[in-house]
Parts: sequence; structure tokens; C-alpha cells
Amino acid sequence: MPTRITTAGAAHATTYVYVSNGGDGTISTYMMARDGMLKPGSRVAAGTSVSPMGVSPDKRFLFAAVRTKPFRAITYAIDRRTGALTQVGAGPLAESLPYICVDKTGRYLLGASYAGSLVSVNRIGKNGKVGDPKQVVPTGRNAHAIVTDKTNRYVFVPHLGTDQIFQFRFDAKTGTLTANTPPLVQLKAGHGPRHIVVSNDNKFAYVLTEMTGVVITLALDRKTGLLTAVSEAPAVPPDSTLRPGAPRVPAGQGITPRDVSNDIWASDLHLTPDGKFLYAAERTSSTLATFGVDAATGKLTYLSSTPVEKQPRGFRIHPNGKFMVVSGELSDTISVYAIESNGGLVLLQKCPTGKNSTWVEIVSVE
Repeated sequence: MPTRITTAGAAHATTYVYVSNGGDGTISTYMMARDGMLKPGSRVAAGTSVSPMGVSPDKRFLFAAVRTKPFRAITYAIDRRTGALTQVGAGPLAESLPYICVDKTGRYLLGASYAGSLVSVNRIGKNGKVGDPKQVVPTGRNAHAIVTDKTNRYVFVPHLGTDQIFQFRFDAKTGTLTANTPPLVQLKAGHGPRHIVVSNDNKFAYVLTEMTGVVITLALDRKTGLLTAVSEAPAVPPDSTLRPGAPRVPAGQGITPRDVSNDIWASDLHLTPDGKFLYAAERTSSTLATFGVDAATGKLTYLSSTPVEKQPRGFRIHPNGKFMVVSGELSDTISVYAIESNGGLVLLQKCPTGKNSTWVEIVSVE
């Protein structure tokens, strides 16, 4: 059993890392030491194609969405002493969800469905169990992510198929989404907006486009919850030979597969807690791009690209901003990197994981 990490003269502090493995239907658990090194723990059963995860604000529960029928959200209690996960319940989801988000009250689970082209809201009980969907909203084609702003009053949903970001108001008292005015931001055709993050100062949102590998900076009006695109920066190196991609159709749908070996296929993005650096993953080249962030304008400056796990699908930055954990869909390991003062990444360790690792969560408790 893992031991706790202590700091002389300070409160106990422990960090746990969780990685979902869709290929074998498990969640891998790890303990992270103060130097960033991981100690593997047990793997817990979840379900085939388990992928997106979320953590309650009080860090008591981990939620994981299973993307095969019956679609469901599994709740695990987090043991604050050991990081062990204990399943406490499973609730039905409206569709297959590639992205889930726990609102800042911890009472609602928000989800976006690529296949169903919808967003949904499920209530979360005090015991962490997820209830039936309380709201399902049809949207544009291929909703791919859903996040709240820092005030929990607004929600943003990138749509890969229609090159739009839907804008909602969110009532945390009732758990209800309503369209903002205007209800969406239209981006350039063929961009394929995929994942989105909001800066800690709530001034900007950044969206990564899957097909063109661009990170778009959007100014966030904190009074209205509306986004306005202000600049963009490519997440592929200037000398890259990759070309813009197109939405990928699952096998078995009667469509002849095309050669995608040279397509841009971006996946995930995250900001450091201090907002100085942003990182974006590209799966075809198996790299992570590093950007410097201008705090005043939100403008990004491309700095470098780092080779990472094969076909990186998800990664996460430690709350202290010092470490990053990266997973790869085609890798049997995850990697830990130290984040240097200039934003550079230094590989510290590789650890075994399950098959088709897609999502990373880092939980630091005291």
C-alpha cells in the first residue's frame, strides 16, 4: 500500500494520478512523489471504452464515462490516504460522451456527445452517485468538449462537425443550460474545433482545432459570457509536412478508408496554472507543442515541439505547475515530464499503463 508523502513543518500533501484505459476497460492509479516520480498502484475495472473522466471540486469522487452501451458514468470514491478507488455507483448517460465536466458546485455532470450531437446534464447526489439525465440539448454536429467558465455561469461547447463553439448560460441552482445570445461562435470551415480551456483569470478561452492543428485565442466577456476570436497560432512546427485533415469515419460504415498517415490530428490542450504556457497535443506526429502566453492579449507564441507517447490523446498538468503526465493511445506507457521555467519539457519517467490510454486526471490532496 502506498505511503503518504510528508513535508517537515507542513501539512500532509499527496498527489494521485488516474489514467483511463479504453482498450482493457480499466483505470490505472499512481502515486506521485514530490519530485514527480510515479509509483504504480492497482487498476480498477470500469468498462470497455472508458475514456473521459472528471473530479469533484472537493476531490472526494472520480467520475468516468463508459462509451459503449449501456452508456454510463461510474463514480469512484477517492481514498485520501492511499488514492485507491472504490466504485460507489453508476448512472445512465444520454449518449456516448467523449468529454465530461463536473460543474464547480459538484452537483452536476455536464457531457458532450460527438455521435449524438448533443449536450447533457446529470445531477450528482451528495453520495457522488450520478442520477438520470435531467436535461438533453440537441446541438450542432459532433459536440466534442464541454467546460464552464471560472464563475460557473457560462458553458462552452466546441463542435467539430460544424466549426462552431456553442455558448450557454448555466444556472447552478437548477442545473439548467440555456442558449446565450448569440448562441454560438462560427469559426473557419474545416478547422474542426475539438477541446477548449479557460484561463484562470477568466479573460480568455483557447480552443484546439483537430483538423488544422491551430490554437485559437478567444476573448471572454465576463459580464455576458460571450466569446470573440482574437488570434490564432499553429500547433505544428513551421517545417511540418502534415496537411489539414478531415473528420474520421469509424470503420464498417461502407466508406472506403482514405490515407490519413499525413493528416493533422490534434487532440488535447492545457494551460499551466500560472497561465504562462499552453501545450497542445498532435497525434500523427506524436508531439506536444509549447506556446508562450501573453497575459494581456492572450496571444500565443509557438516555442517548440516535444516528442511524447505514441498518438497522445490526453495529458494533464499538476496543480503546482511543475509536472505533466502524458498518455498515448498506441503506447503501453505514460510519461512524466518536468516543466522548466522556460516552458520546456524534460522527461522524468515512463510507467506502464493499460491499453488505449486516453485520459489523465491529477488529484492533489492535503
